[in-house]
Amino acid sequence: MAASDPSDRDRDDEPGVLVLAATPIGRVADAPPRLAEELAGADVVAAEDTRRLRRLTGDLGVTLGGRVVSYFEGNESARTPVLLDALLAGERVLLVTDAGMPSVSDPGYRLVVAAVDAGVRVTAVPGPSAVLTALAVSGLPVDRFCFEGFLPRKAGERSRRLAGLAAEERTMVFFEAPHRTEAALAAMAEAFGGDRPGAVCRELTKTHEEVRRGPLEELAAWAADGVRGEVTVVVAGAAPVAGVAADDDSLRAAVAEREEQGMSRKEAIVEVARLAGVPKREVYNLVHGAGGAS
Repeated sequence: MAASDPSDRDRDDEPGVLVLAATPIGRVADAPPRLAEELAGADVVAAEDTRRLRRLTGDLGVTLGGRVVSYFEGNESARTPVLLDALLAGERVLLVTDAGMPSVSDPGYRLVVAAVDAGVRVTAVPGPSAVLTALAVSGLPVDRFCFEGFLPRKAGERSRRLAGLAAEERTMVFFEAPHRTEAALAAMAEAFGGDRPGAVCRELTKTHEEVRRGPLEELAAWAADGVRGEVTVVVAGAAPVAGVAADDDSLRAAVAEREEQGMSRKEAIVEVARLAGVPKREVYNLVHGAGGAS
């Protein structure tokens, strides 16, 4: 395939250029046209999986003109200085991962930081993104959102992470392994409430693409039968909660109201303290009659 050499555009007298190139998350046809140009013209192609890179270039009809090196989680620390040396020597380094944009829950962040610190130009080939694709098709609010990546694998750490997000009002996007999807959804239902709306997006843009929407409790039950493929989970944010006045009577009443609604006293104290903007100890002392505010 004939392609212009993008490396000629940036050489001159400046250091090399680091190019972060998005690769298809499903269909090869989704690859941006510029990806082929960059693959053909790069001095160095750093790939998360060199075998998948070879398949991609074959599908795109691209002949690599530069050398290929592996760059994955296990060798990022050791390989970053080598790639930085290439950049400082004036070479154009193209970074690709298995799917989507490098450095977004994929290798690349270390190299970006090193390049920025060294004054090397960093640019990107925009393209497919599982985060934005899932968000767009989820049917949930998209005006404000946050990306939380992968949840911790251990149940306790996962529960603590989700508890910290229970009051998050923005739509949340998570990546998850298929064999952990059921446990993650169940933990979300416990932390956010079983009726919180969500969407499980799997195999996005692929032949067996599926988007399952519904309350988290129902999604967890659906996932119990097993989930296959690449999974992205989108969850609606919490409904805005009115603040709590910080006077003693209002704080006591707010805790009592939440206990009547089914919260434990500890949970009620934590939430009321957060909403009122006062220390938890102050609310605790008021509720337990420990002499008022300290």
